[in-house]
Amino acid sequence: MKLSARNILKGTVVKVVPGSVNSEVTIRVADGIEIVSMVSKNSVDQLGLKPGVAAYAIIKASNVILGID
Repeated sequence: MKLSARNILKGTVVKVVPGSVNSEVTIRVADGIEIVSMVSKNSVDQLGLKPGVAAYAIIKASNVILGID
């Protein structure tokens, strides 16, 4: 797999919550660190995403916004 994205985090799917159009997929990338993504139901099926499956969280963004109270 070759990608232009620089932020590629390997992990394991820990939860898939199906919705009417999209599914919420949670990937554990390290102990205590999880990333949640909204993915189309079709993509969940095509990629075979289910708990225990190895997957990558690939983040491509031109901006990261930080905030404090």
